[in-house]
Amino acid sequence: MASSNRILIADDNAANRELLEVHLASIDCEFETAVDGQDTLDKTASFHPDLILLDVMMPKLSGFEVCKQIKENPKTSGIMILMVTALNELGDIERAVAAGTDDFLSKPISKVSLLKRVDTMLKLKGTVEELERLRMYIRDMEDGSRPSA
Repeated sequence: MASSNRILIADDNAANRELLEVHLASIDCEFETAVDGQDTLDKTASFHPDLILLDVMMPKLSGFEVCKQIKENPKTSGIMILMVTALNELGDIERAVAAGTDDFLSKPISKVSLLKRVDTMLKLKGTVEELERLRMYIRDMEDGSRPSA
């Protein structure tokens, strides 16, 4: 993973934020933290993360609502979201998927599972971005080779 990757850790519990930061210390990324749902949306707009580790149960806006708003906004819809939550009921998982989460991890988290999922999600985001660049390049090449009318 390139050092240009940015991860936003969104959790209202300071101990949880610190634990995630410690677990992710070996990853060469920029980190930012958010303390509630609205702060997460604000930091998403200013920090431009590639990946958000998003707690579900937060003040102001739930992780479900934050995820839904991020995924519905064309400017932020490509951000990968990994919901990290103590909720593990089937209904909660269905709500997370309906909100648009890319994956979820149940608390207490395993460091190995967290690192693997973060690595995979950042690689996937990079692949999707490269595919989009290639698609635009091909489109531009096709537009440039068409005879003018």
